[in-house]
Amino acid sequence: MAAEIQFRFAVREDVPLILKFIRDLAAYENLLDKVAVSEAILEDWLFDQPKAEVIFCELAGRPIGFTLFFYNFSTFLGQSGIFLEDLYIEPAYRGRGYGKAIFGKLAEIAIERGCGRLDWWCLNWNKPSIDFYESLGAKHLEEWRIYRLSRENLLHLLPVKNEKA
Repeated sequence: MAAEIQFRFAVREDVPLILKFIRDLAAYENLLDKVAVSEAILEDWLFDQPKAEVIFCELAGRPIGFTLFFYNFSTFLGQSGIFLEDLYIEPAYRGRGYGKAIFGKLAEIAIERGCGRLDWWCLNWNKPSIDFYESLGAKHLEEWRIYRLSRENLLHLLPVKNEKA
C-alpha cells in the first residue's frame, strides 16, 4: 500500500544509490549506453553547486525508487515550476500506488514552494507510463516540440572572439 511509503531528500552519501537508480532507469528505457554521469558529477551538481534535488521513496527504510527534479520558469505564468527529470520505481514495486505517491509528494513541494506547474517528458513508446500520467490528469502538449542542442552544437554557436581586441 502506498501509505507505507516514506520520503526523504537525498544526502551526499546517497550518490552511489542515485547513480544506481539512474542506471536502472536508463536500462528500462533502453538507453543505458547514453549514461555518462559519474558519482563525482552527481555530487557536484546535487550538493556542491545544487542545481537539482533528489527524493527517495522508501519502504521500511529501504529505498525502492527515486525522483530527480529542478526548477524551471514560465514567463507566461510569472512563476517557477518543477521539471521532473527522472522518476523510477523498482519493478517489483510498480502498480502499487507508489508512483502516484511520488507525484503527490512533488505536488506538495510545488504548492509549498509557490510553483505554478509540474512538467516532464515521456518516451513515445512508454505506454504504461503514458497511461499512468493520463490517469493523474496530466495532458500531453501536442502543440509543442522538444528541441535540444548538444554540447558540440553549443560549441559551434559560441561567438568568435576578435583576436585584435
